[in-house]
Amino acid sequence: MVTETVENYLKAIHTLCGESPNGETGVARLAAMLGVTKGTATSMVKRLAGSRLVNAQRYGGVALTARGARAALDILRRHRIVETFLVQTLGLDWSVVHPEAERLEHAISPAVLAALDSHLGHPAIDPHGDPIPDAHGRMRVPGGEPLSTFPAGSRVRISRVTDQDAAFLSFVARHGLKPGAAATVAAVDPVAQSLSVQAPGHSPVTMALPAAAKLLCRLAGK
Repeated sequence: MVTETVENYLKAIHTLCGESPNGETGVARLAAMLGVTKGTATSMVKRLAGSRLVNAQRYGGVALTARGARAALDILRRHRIVETFLVQTLGLDWSVVHPEAERLEHAISPAVLAALDSHLGHPAIDPHGDPIPDAHGRMRVPGGEPLSTFPAGSRVRISRVTDQDAAFLSFVARHGLKPGAAATVAAVDPVAQSLSVQAPGHSPVTMALPAAAKLLCRLAGK
């Protein structure tokens, strides 16, 4: 039986492998993401490998097996549909729904999940722009490049916010930089490692480049 802890590990491995150029993650990164010791993460990875949910090489990387990937996509689907329901139907602010969905995702039944998906109109993305796997595990990953890579004068459209921190989400929402919004890169200061960006109806805001990199964007009109 897949436990809540196992689901959390599979979801974290899926995320970290997706960020890695070689499609693998190390145990240290996994432990840091989950807030556990490296020894605890190592023990769980061995357990997951024994259940054929991950492939793990000694002193090497960790990657999901096909079985593990299906399980990870299932929990991601539950998490992101719940987030969407909490925002669109219950009216919760997008900055607070991530921890709520973390709690609810493990308890929701397939029947209730299907009903929520139908009620929401089978959304392809959640409120943060993250793709929602369909019932068969398929998903379209929104395109986009970090806002920090666009030169001054670029007109962009926000497609995804990769940081789930409540304070950061409140910050970008306050300045009109939510997924789907248009914005213009007003200036880039490579010395200060910052840029200024402005959404219609809002004042320009200066962001450090590492913060701007958390906003994935496409050129407007593309």
